[in-house]
Amino acid sequence: MATMKDIAKLAGVSTSTVSHVINKSRFVSEEISERVNKAAQELNYTPSALARSLKVNRTKTIGMLVTTSTNPFFGEVVKGVERSCYQQGYSLILCNTEGDNQRMRESIITLLQKRVDGLILMCSSLEGERIDVFDKYPDIPVVVMDWGPMLFTSDKIQDNSLRGGYMAAKHLIEAGHKHIGCITGPLVKHQAQMRYEGYKRALNESNLEFNANWIIEADFECEGGYSAFNAMFDKGPLPTALFVSNDMMAMGVINAANEKGIKIPEQLSIIGYDDIQISKFMTPALTTIHQPKYRLGKAAVEALLNKLDGGQTDSQVVQLEPTLIERNTVVAPQS
Repeated sequence: MATMKDIAKLAGVSTSTVSHVINKSRFVSEEISERVNKAAQELNYTPSALARSLKVNRTKTIGMLVTTSTNPFFGEVVKGVERSCYQQGYSLILCNTEGDNQRMRESIITLLQKRVDGLILMCSSLEGERIDVFDKYPDIPVVVMDWGPMLFTSDKIQDNSLRGGYMAAKHLIEAGHKHIGCITGPLVKHQAQMRYEGYKRALNESNLEFNANWIIEADFECEGGYSAFNAMFDKGPLPTALFVSNDMMAMGVINAANEKGIKIPEQLSIIGYDDIQISKFMTPALTTIHQPKYRLGKAAVEALLNKLDGGQTDSQVVQLEPTLIERNTVVAPQS
């Protein structure tokens, strides 16, 4: 592999001159610059990214950790992160934690040892826990996404799930429903709890009853929605409408309802959450709450780079607002 010394010898100049031409760190005459660039081209010289990173104390890489899931929501957020990194001239190192706390901690250590410039964490398994390794790297900016309380310094990018849950239930109420159930995500997770709180707020405002048989906690996966609906069905009469706290569970609910001959939306209206890409291609197309997944990823990268460039010193919370997407799974209750 060619070095700057090789270029200097071929071009008949000093190594420092080659460095100034390659790094554009000082004016060099056009004639000498042309000789240096021609020599570099002939030798197929490629600047060392490692050497450059050691010199400027930047590797132009960002590390990201996500919990592996069948939910395409995560993939759509990662797409926003990766594209934003590319547009800013950064590379992304992606690690899956498989929901394993120890694996997550080891992955964080590995990324920090690889000298990433910043970290994006999208793993709620450590919500509310302290990560001691960050104490050893106080200058590394960290952004977390969709977590609850944290015991380490970081910026936070989140969807306004309280408002989203409220909007979902309110839409069902405005469609004329008075008997509304809810399939929640794991209520130990902050965003699942907030969506449920939004649902309760909307029902309380309209003085609607809460039926314990119509509130089932699940796991944000298709199988969880499927099992939750069957459990609700076994408890007795169903509500006329359901707020399902994410689209993946809504898919499981629709599948279970179809197996039991329950027509969607004629006999049961359903609204989901996230607006994953596949939701509009379901039959019927799913009415849902849109979470701005690409913008979540973009905002996370922007927050990191802002910290790296010295534009933001204090930790901040960036909250993105959800919107209602009306499709074909909500109608007025049949009389």
